[in-house]
Amino acid sequence: MDSALTTVALPLALGIIMFGLGLSLTPADFRRVASAPKAVAIALGCQLVLLPAVCFGLVKALDLPPLLAVGMMLLAASPGGTSANLFSHLFRGDVALNVTLTAINSIVSIISLPLITNFAINHYDLGDTVSLQFGKVVEVFAIVLVPVLIGMLVRARAAAFATRMDKPVRIGSAVILAVLVLGVLIDQREDTAGYLADVGLAAAIFCAISLVTGYVVPRAAGVREAQAVASSMEIGVHNATLAIYVAVEVLDSTEISIPAAVYSIFMFAFATLWGLLLTRRLARTAQPA
Repeated sequence: MDSALTTVALPLALGIIMFGLGLSLTPADFRRVASAPKAVAIALGCQLVLLPAVCFGLVKALDLPPLLAVGMMLLAASPGGTSANLFSHLFRGDVALNVTLTAINSIVSIISLPLITNFAINHYDLGDTVSLQFGKVVEVFAIVLVPVLIGMLVRARAAAFATRMDKPVRIGSAVILAVLVLGVLIDQREDTAGYLADVGLAAAIFCAISLVTGYVVPRAAGVREAQAVASSMEIGVHNATLAIYVAVEVLDSTEISIPAAVYSIFMFAFATLWGLLLTRRLARTAQPA
């Protein structure tokens, strides 16, 4: 990527998105775990353990090139994105649960993201090429969490302003992600067709599995419908901007960012279609016999 994009635009984009997340958070969101421990535990189990394992099996089954496989694992290790809250709201999910999961997972990812990504790096013997040092990840998340804390402070001091800004910031976040995806694909334009052929199927399958698993597993465990919808969106709608940032800024590899960029293309389309399918199902279930 061009230096201006990596040194200015990419960190700024991530900062705006995380500030928007902070505008939707309060300390109560972290305390809310006690009120829905089962839903939180199952969703986090899916997101932190089950889906990375599924992703690893998928990249092995499809025999992805090593750097793209690492990019898929980095994506799988990334927490839910701010857009998950919007999709959950649109399709009758428990948005409070989304906010809680995003808050907790963003913190847990400080440990889980380097562990999962370094597992993939070591598995493919790429240690001499790319390296995700824990100290560097802590530094990145410190930069990431500062805008979140500022957003929370703004919400605490000016709740009405935070509420008014919620929708514009969410829309802006989606636009920023689209621009980043375009930037990644343009930067790698000579190889984009090959990358899409290599990772497109993996990204599409992983997105579909993430959305479905995030709903089916909680429902099978007895979690109520609205919480299962929230879990589905949280697990299926990843923070692709963070994955792109880590790939480009920390791992110094635009190629590793390709899976997150391609996943984003499928993510919004699949989440919308899946949400519509769930909404229709709920409507049929609610109709009197």
